[in-house]
Amino acid sequence: MSLYQRIKEDLLRGRFAPGQVLKQTELAELYDVSRIPVRDAVQQLKSEGWLTGHGKRGVAVPRFDPLEVEDLYLMRMRLEPLLQTLAAPQLNAETLGRARDILDRMDADPTLPAAEIGALNWAFHACLYKAAARPTLFATVEQLHRQCERYIGYQSRSLDYQRTSQREHYAILDALQRGDSETAASLLEQHVAAAGQQLAEFLRARCD
Repeated sequence: MSLYQRIKEDLLRGRFAPGQVLKQTELAELYDVSRIPVRDAVQQLKSEGWLTGHGKRGVAVPRFDPLEVEDLYLMRMRLEPLLQTLAAPQLNAETLGRARDILDRMDADPTLPAAEIGALNWAFHACLYKAAARPTLFATVEQLHRQCERYIGYQSRSLDYQRTSQREHYAILDALQRGDSETAASLLEQHVAAAGQQLAEFLRARCD
């Protein structure tokens, strides 16, 4: 696992508190590496929103923002059912089978780290969305998923959301396999909306 992945996984697991300031020298000591790989990993994490700059050489863990969550999930709720509906006529047995294999992998190991859960979650949706052959829309949705990714640790750890999410994933996939794209889109919209509402309410309660 690369240093970038190790720090990212620790951020997802809550090892570093929101608002905590981290110095590159401290990170180098913590992960027992030189400052050069720390600098490169920090730069990548900053570019993806996992860390923000703080002073000359330090970084800080961004605070969780319920309003940001609401905005991100509202955009996802509108765009993802559209993209999935555009993809539906092109979905074949092979693609649907790959999507089911991804869900089965997530079910097979209940100890999966949060980062891998996030990667597999996106892999499932992306497997379906790519069939739409709409690269601009796909790229927009992918970016929204990346922005939501740092909240996954809360969903899987504090909210025990993974089992609910999986049930909803299978229901969406079953509808697509029946050729019922309208029901699949409705289920996806509910899936995204419920996840966003639950997470925003949880974070807002923590801020009060």
